Parts: sequence; structure tokens; C-alpha cells
Amino acid sequence: MKTYQLTIGDQQRDLPIVPISDDTAIASFVLLGDDAMSYTAAKLLLPKLPADFDYIVTVESKGISLAHDLALLSNHPHSLVIRKSVKGYMQHPLETHVNAITTNHEQELVLDGNDATKLRGKRVVLVDDVISTGGSIHAASELLNKTGCQIVGKLAILAEGAAAKRTDIQFLEPLPLFNLDGTIKPN
Repeated sequence: MKTYQLTIGDQQRDLPIVPISDDTAIASFVLLGDDAMSYTAAKLLLPKLPADFDYIVTVESKGISLAHDLALLSNHPHSLVIRKSVKGYMQHPLETHVNAITTNHEQELVLDGNDATKLRGKRVVLVDDVISTGGSIHAASELLNKTGCQIVGKLAILAEGAAAKRTDIQFLEPLPLFNLDGTIKPN
């Protein structure tokens, strides 16, 4: 299997290149459970955080450890998670839908009504592990806008493909898209 070597700070990973469509493959970056990578990335993203914010918010699931680490490192002991389905404990959930590059069907994004109330009038930083097409972060932004909060920053560890050219996000490293043979696609 072909791999792509990724280095974030002192952490190095060989990411397997896996097909996601008939003509595109990605370097599979799985942050969930990679605590050393999450903590290292959070330390490196810390200076990119806005000077003034109230909450860090992420979308379930791979960004959860990053949000946790960033929240603790920035002395914000409570982060919030946008879930991918309505849970029984949720009261008056806010919902939207998104199509992401790594899934072949529409996904639901859900914010618990209690969390939405906490966010009203607050300054929020939206974080994720990888931003690709921007569909997930856009849908999350739309959902957060329904709460009346202000998004003051968008951060990710990696910006994949054309996302690396975006000016509305902060990230640590670009991540290329690949042809099925493992060669890098031009942007």
C-alpha cells in the first residue's frame, strides 16, 4: 500500500493512501485515538487561536480530541461537540445536513438545544482535524449561526487539496489529494 509521510511538530505518520471515488484517493488521517498527534497539533495551533473567545466547538468525531486539548491548553475547560445524529438526551436540538468528501451519503449535524443556549451571544472557535471541500465546516457554521453566536476563528490540523488556498481558515499543514495510483493530483 502506498503511503504519504506527514510531519506535525515532532510527530511523523505514514498515512495510507485510500481511494474515495473512481478517480481520487486521500491520505487517511485518523486523529481519533492518536493522543500524541492531537496534543502536539493543539500546542502548535494554540498561537493561531483568536485572542478573545468563549468556546471551542468541533464536529463529531475525529476533531473531539483536538478540541479537548485546545480547550485545556487555552484555559477554556469546556468544549462543545456538534453530533451526527439526534441523541435521546437532547432537548430542542438544532439540525442541518452535509455531504462530506469521506462519506457517500448525506450526514446530519445536530447541536443540543442546551449547548445552543450556552453559545448565544458568545465568541466561538470552530476546529476540525481536516478541512477538505469545506462542506462540513460550512454546515457547522450555518448551524452555529442559528444559535446567535459569533464565529471568530476556524482552525484545522490539515487543509486538504484546494482548501489549502482558503483564507478563512488557519491550519498547520496542507494535505494533497491523490490519483488512484498514489501520485499527487494538481490543485
